[in-house]
Amino acid sequence: MKSKTFDIEGMTCASCAQTVEKTAGKLSGVRESVVNLATEKLNITYDDAILSVADIEKAVENAGYKAIAKSQKRTFDIEGMSCASCAQTVEKVVGKLDGVESATVNLATEKMSVAFDPDVLSVPTIKAAVHEAGYEAMEESGGIAEVDQDRAKKQQHIKEMWRRFWISGVFTIPLLYIAMGHMIGLPLPSLLDPMHHPIVFAVTQFILTLPVMYLGRKFFTVGYRALFKGHPNMDSLVALGTSAAFLYSLYGTFRIFAGDNSFAMGLYYESAAVILTLITLGKYFEAVSKGKTSEAIKTLMGLAPKTARVMRDGKEIEIAIDEVLAGDVIDVRPGEKIPVDGVVLTGKTSIDESMLTGESLPVEKEAGSDVIGASINKNGHITFKATKVGKDTALAQIIQLVEDAQGSKAPIAKLADKVSGVFVPIVIGLAVLSGLLWFFLGQESWVFALTISISVLVIACPCALGLATPTAIMVGTGKGAENGVLIKSGDALENTQKIQTIVFDKTGTITEGKPVVTDVVTATGTYSETELVRLAASAEKGSEHPLGEAILLRSEELELDLVPVSEFSAVPGYGIDVWLDGKHFLLGNEKLMNDRSIPLGEFASTAEMLASEGKTPMFVAAEGELLGIIAVADTIKPSSKKSDSKIAANGYRNRNDNG
Repeated sequence: MKSKTFDIEGMTCASCAQTVEKTAGKLSGVRESVVNLATEKLNITYDDAILSVADIEKAVENAGYKAIAKSQKRTFDIEGMSCASCAQTVEKVVGKLDGVESATVNLATEKMSVAFDPDVLSVPTIKAAVHEAGYEAMEESGGIAEVDQDRAKKQQHIKEMWRRFWISGVFTIPLLYIAMGHMIGLPLPSLLDPMHHPIVFAVTQFILTLPVMYLGRKFFTVGYRALFKGHPNMDSLVALGTSAAFLYSLYGTFRIFAGDNSFAMGLYYESAAVILTLITLGKYFEAVSKGKTSEAIKTLMGLAPKTARVMRDGKEIEIAIDEVLAGDVIDVRPGEKIPVDGVVLTGKTSIDESMLTGESLPVEKEAGSDVIGASINKNGHITFKATKVGKDTALAQIIQLVEDAQGSKAPIAKLADKVSGVFVPIVIGLAVLSGLLWFFLGQESWVFALTISISVLVIACPCALGLATPTAIMVGTGKGAENGVLIKSGDALENTQKIQTIVFDKTGTITEGKPVVTDVVTATGTYSETELVRLAASAEKGSEHPLGEAILLRSEELELDLVPVSEFSAVPGYGIDVWLDGKHFLLGNEKLMNDRSIPLGEFASTAEMLASEGKTPMFVAAEGELLGIIAVADTIKPSSKKSDSKIAANGYRNRNDNG
């Protein structure tokens, strides 16, 4: 049974409260339903196997009111998990707590996401439940510092696993040679010959096994703890199998000391050591895989600036980005990144928002315009009011989306979890059953029966069962984020196999993502096309605008010598104002020409035609006279047509819409 609290909207009197209470109380699976009119809350105890939160909300809505489930979502780092069975255990333990709506544990990222009712359950209670299950939960605070700390911890874990593996290997290789080498004709020193010196043979193996057992002690502490708590995991299988092999070999060694030399050929020291060493190698590869989980998140976090200049108490101070509050007035200079989301108060500029939209051309901004955190202020000086900070910014929402996707479970992952949840108990049961069957119906030797049980235990450790799918989701969503593709969830990733139509964004996907000069139109009797490009490039040399960079690139292709600029000033939102060779030049959009009262004449229709083709016309004027137009556009990649053909060949519908 679960208890949950809902906020009820629409109640005006005791009769309303009575109606809601009765409506909820009549639902199948409800044990108790109590409505408090003063606090406008519904407290309900129900069987979550029969009834869901959505069912309760719908029933109350049908009665003419609105039920809002009080919910809080928190993410925890989980320490101590070693396999899918561990993740399943933590998930079940937390999921059974009163007030928990959902609990999802991702083994690959070692994180747990919990949605719960804060009126019923607290964070310390969740942590205590996880601790009682044999693991540790630490609340995730977020931020790039935590990502750095998480990565450092994982790198340390990788080094530790590698150290354990190679030291174990140093003892295991000679142990394996001594125990098995003579069976395939490899030479052994006479002192280690089991036929002549069985005691030395056994004791040497015992001594070589001890360091490996010590290095792998965590398998035993974690495995037996989980076993005794009633939820055995993969480490429990390793611990049981290797312990049985070691203890039986220890018994055999004592029997050799007692004079029974037949036990010399029945020792399993090398089995225990080889199993621990190879599983440690597997854990190393697993740690390397997990160590890559934070890279995509850190790449996204790195987009945001670390500090911001804000006005407080009439003074401009520089503070950490985490200290910015909604309502702060922030100053941003040319070339700097916008710290948080907000609205422009003063100034004009153009801002590169390609990190969010993919559009290569900057967006003009003035008072009243919205700005997005992590976008780049190109050429103007602005002040803006912060409207969204911290986890509310657009960038933070993108980061949260990637984190949620990495932690989400695809249907196939849920299936793997179900299998791994019952896998370990079944294997232990089969091991015991196999040993008993061989003892009573087969060899009737407890030694042989024990070796059968040990064999079943030690070979049944497929940790990849629970790790492969979440790791694939984590890597897939992470790589997607690095390349500008946001995948919403594990479900979405798995459902890509059903895709029938692909819709591509144009900029940076089908196009180069970088504007280039496409047309040069000159006025009759003025400069040639090459000369117009030379003058425009000379003027744009001091500009950081992508359109200016396109003109400069064109001049480099034509190998033109540029003219020195004597004066330069940017006109945010319009263009630039420069002096070249003693002449006054203007380069910019139609607004600049109109502002300086320069008639466009026949060029108005030319500019309109170029714009209709998806090109950006830039007007060039000197001494109050229009000299011509240089058009710039983001061109199609040479590979786009080839990709288009391949996509069509794979059976997808193909339609090209401009815009």
